[in-house]
Amino acid sequence: MRSSQRPLAASLLTAAMLAALVACSGAAAPEAKDTTPPTVPTGLTAASGSSTTVHVMWEAATDDRGVTRYQVLQDGRQVKEVPATTVMTDVTGLAPGARHAFAVRALDAAGNTSPATPAVPATTLRATTEDREPPTAPRALRATPDGPTAATLTWTAARDDTRVTAYDVYQAGVRVHTAPGTATTARLAGLRPGTAYSLTLRARDAAENSSPDSAPAELTTAPAPGAPPNTSPLALRATSARGEITLTWTPPETGAPVTHHELHIDGRFATTVVWGADPPSGRASYTFPAQAEPGTTLTLTLRARLPDGTWGDFSAPHAVVVR
Repeated sequence: MRSSQRPLAASLLTAAMLAALVACSGAAAPEAKDTTPPTVPTGLTAASGSSTTVHVMWEAATDDRGVTRYQVLQDGRQVKEVPATTVMTDVTGLAPGARHAFAVRALDAAGNTSPATPAVPATTLRATTEDREPPTAPRALRATPDGPTAATLTWTAARDDTRVTAYDVYQAGVRVHTAPGTATTARLAGLRPGTAYSLTLRARDAAENSSPDSAPAELTTAPAPGAPPNTSPLALRATSARGEITLTWTPPETGAPVTHHELHIDGRFATTVVWGADPPSGRASYTFPAQAEPGTTLTLTLRARLPDGTWGDFSAPHAVVVR
């Protein structure tokens, strides 16, 4: 009777081949578990801008693999969680005239948590009678680079029929910083090296009335060591009247005339502005139909074509309301 068993030699050969495949597979050792927590965030501030809100800001923590989020604590209890790209937030729904202590801690993807910052106190403003009068716009806003990632702002104080409780700094319509109502200077951190910014300032009172925007302040941070020169158009301005928008700007220094600029609206390509071989010297301007309903806010950016045919960096975004 014929046996159904496989020959012994074949079985041993198969086992040897499998062992060789496993030995040669080069499987990587499992990645070491992340047990290192982020550093403690620094520069924590907490300021009340109204009777129900406290604005909390801090400077970013660091981690060997990357911070993923921050937790904001009120009186030792977590009340908010924000992504790592956010280093400021409002704690709302507070009682008027109440004192609280705020702290922040950082977390990484593995769930490691930094110690909390030392707590910072803040007291909400007391409720006042109905106030519908906004402050005046701050004046003489100036922005001075402070190295490649920071800047110092200064301004002339606004006026209000009650009192100014906060100043809000905006970049292209997005609030990026808040300073106390008694301040006339602020330091912005976390900026990008060699980048152009257009900043405006609004004053706010205890009833959350906001002033009109100040005149914009232009800022270009210092480049990082070894970085190429800035190639973005500077001091972009936009005004709107009768359904048209007029842009003015200063072309970048490229060592040759800049004949082409590319306009983007709300992050999308809109048109190319071409002057040919004889572009304007100094400030340039361009007017085009708004093609949007009155009251619509558009965010505009511009970039120049460089002598080598490539496109340079985008300008700082500039927001304009269609009239």
